[in-house]
Amino acid sequence: MAKASDVKNGNVLRFNGELVQVEEFLHRTPGNLRAFYQARMRNVKSGKLVEYRFRTDEEVDIARVETNDYQYLYDEGDSLVVMDNTTYDQHSVPKALFGSAVKFLKEGMNVIVAFESEEPIMGSIPGSAELEITYTEPAVKGDTSSGALKNATVETGAEIRVPLFINIGDKVKVDTATGSYVERVKS
Repeated sequence: MAKASDVKNGNVLRFNGELVQVEEFLHRTPGNLRAFYQARMRNVKSGKLVEYRFRTDEEVDIARVETNDYQYLYDEGDSLVVMDNTTYDQHSVPKALFGSAVKFLKEGMNVIVAFESEEPIMGSIPGSAELEITYTEPAVKGDTSSGALKNATVETGAEIRVPLFINIGDKVKVDTATGSYVERVKS
């Protein structure tokens, strides 16, 4: 067990039987009262925000989390199969850990997965992905209002909005967090 004073931003704690990640951890000394630590933590599984005040000498359970780079291999129902880039071990990771960005995952992409005692608890994919357009309507001549967008389907099956000049077969860079078009990739 560690003391509250050992906690840092980004640590994962076992708090009330749940895993939470510390987002903000501030030391407060209000006037002539006792000092305490104000913590804002996010539940790893549910995403709910938890606020709590720790006494300076309070014991906390800092979870041992291993974060590593993995290569996404294939989709398997409600989970993704990933391979450790150093040991070549394969793991099955729930899709829910990656959130809505999972629809931009392409086979062979590198992802980051955090494990706590052999259980995957967090996952993240790169901030952007280069994907090929598999279907889009052709632009209508004369429809050139500035900033006009049309629907397009990328190779992973996700739908995005792209500018009118994008055609089938073009590669585009997509922001995986928002699902928005960033730029056309030069071949």
